[in-house]
Amino acid sequence: MLVRDRMTPDPTCGYPDMPVTEAQSLMRDKGVRHLPIVDDKEKLVGLITQRSLLSALPSDVSNFSRFEISYTLAKIKVDTVMVKDVITIEEDIPIETAARVMADHKIGCLPVMNGRDLVGIITDSDLFNTMVSLLGSRRKGTRVTVLQPDRVGEVARLTNAIAEEGGYLSVCVGYYPEDITDSWVSVCKVLNLDREQLQGVINQLEGTKVLDIREI
Repeated sequence: MLVRDRMTPDPTCGYPDMPVTEAQSLMRDKGVRHLPIVDDKEKLVGLITQRSLLSALPSDVSNFSRFEISYTLAKIKVDTVMVKDVITIEEDIPIETAARVMADHKIGCLPVMNGRDLVGIITDSDLFNTMVSLLGSRRKGTRVTVLQPDRVGEVARLTNAIAEEGGYLSVCVGYYPEDITDSWVSVCKVLNLDREQLQGVINQLEGTKVLDIREI
């Protein structure tokens, strides 16, 4: 799965000389939390986020009326508060790379580029929805988390055993546990086998331990 498969194509954009209040209204009307800013040639020059909008206000607005806040923001242009050093990603990059970049930099979105052209935007919400899809959260079945030795053939041994018992493996993802060395954790969603049947299949695999199993 690549970034282009999960991004929002042709994102709503703003312009550097638009008032902050106009950017706020645009984001509210379109239901977005991130607004790429492009110049008159439609080239990416910045990014507006909810955090950068807050930075446009004086540090103490407790004594400001709503009218005074709106008046203050109306005088401020987007180019004075937008993020100018924007971190971007190419559309043909794997989705997990986008997730790592966002996590490492503690940011909520990445404008997506094709060369120098802005073609989309991918956000933390897109990544959450991707996780829901990858883990098969919307499909019923028996979910099992298995601790296995980290060696060649162990995942195949698990999946083959499930298949031989008549189970249909709709999801299988894995990761290295942080607190256990020389081990691998597989998370599987299995159809056609109930909890007891699946537990029995896995119990026959030497060196493999069920950490969690449930029907969802």
